[in-house]
Amino acid sequence: MNTFEKGEKYVMHTYNRFPLAFTHGEGMYVYDEDGKKYLDFVAGIAVNSLGHNYKPLVDAISDQASKMIHISNLYYTKPQTELAEKLVNAGSLDKVFYCNSGAESIEAALKLARKYGSKTGRQEIITMEHSFHGRTFGAVTATGQPHYHEGFGDMLPHIKYAVYNDIESLKNTITDRTVAVLFEPVQGEGGIYPADQKYIEEVRRICTEKDILLIFDEVQCGVGRLGTLFAYQHFNVTPDIMCTAKGIAGGIPCGIMMAKAKVAESFKPGDHASTFGGNPLATAAGNVVVDALLGGILDNVKEMGAYLTEKLNGLKAKYSFIKDVRGVGLMQGIELDRKVGDIVAKSIKSGLLLVNAGQFVIRFVPSLIVSKDDIDNAMTILDKVLSEEN
Repeated sequence: MNTFEKGEKYVMHTYNRFPLAFTHGEGMYVYDEDGKKYLDFVAGIAVNSLGHNYKPLVDAISDQASKMIHISNLYYTKPQTELAEKLVNAGSLDKVFYCNSGAESIEAALKLARKYGSKTGRQEIITMEHSFHGRTFGAVTATGQPHYHEGFGDMLPHIKYAVYNDIESLKNTITDRTVAVLFEPVQGEGGIYPADQKYIEEVRRICTEKDILLIFDEVQCGVGRLGTLFAYQHFNVTPDIMCTAKGIAGGIPCGIMMAKAKVAESFKPGDHASTFGGNPLATAAGNVVVDALLGGILDNVKEMGAYLTEKLNGLKAKYSFIKDVRGVGLMQGIELDRKVGDIVAKSIKSGLLLVNAGQFVIRFVPSLIVSKDDIDNAMTILDKVLSEEN
């Protein structure tokens, strides 16, 4: 049996996988077991911030692994505290909690919000329709897409849903028991929908007025993907709590929840924890990613994001079945008037890795080191595939 066949036999089927197995990568490219080369515009679904085999990241991981991979959070380590310092100094939030994934960072935020609200008896949390926040019970309850709930019985109580980008819907959903509002500044799995600037500003105003916590899920749209280190900086609106993961350690599992000091103090020792969270290996990798982003890669994201938008709009002008181009920076999507599964599959067969966001949207989340040549090559392959749709 080859690797794919072994996977189908022995690995639990929680993914519909393509019949491929990859062995290594270099920059923007990955290679399968037959040696075929693919241009990677998925980046582990917005995870491989610095591409594949980025030497400073590989060196930092190797060096740290030779010293210490893990030690209990009963103690501090230098990589952990240095990364926390960088994240705090680069933004507007005061404290860092480490975990291992986006879903875990959302769980931490939900617990922190409930703990904050316990002083006043508030525990209601409002999230958005078509949102996606993860697969654990708290995170999937917060996810405003019913098909993710099917077959799991009752979801957790006291989570309600409002219409995204509709301020009246939010106002009508808030009650005197509401403690927090949670949403993605750019919805990912829901179809690549950015928040409207006026909406996000008005939500902030309402939350401040009513002492409701504003929580941003930046798991996919954060870590430089919009051209700023934190997604909230693109909108110039600061949340009370921010969750991120995916790209923060370039592929090493790492999740982060940050909060303002007045909110963070609601957690006392023993209220929440993560055995592996913030371990030396993950935070050593995180330091490299943050240093690289602040060292010039954010400028590349802004430039390449604008170029990608231009090229996608060119395809839209050419093909009438492309209904919309939307997104920010290097988190963009095109919506078609038909299901995109076959187009994604044909693109992969032609040497371009793409991923959908729902049934009708092709998502583009390449590594943040992407170049104009990479974008041109991707658009050439996609153009050829799309031409077969006419």
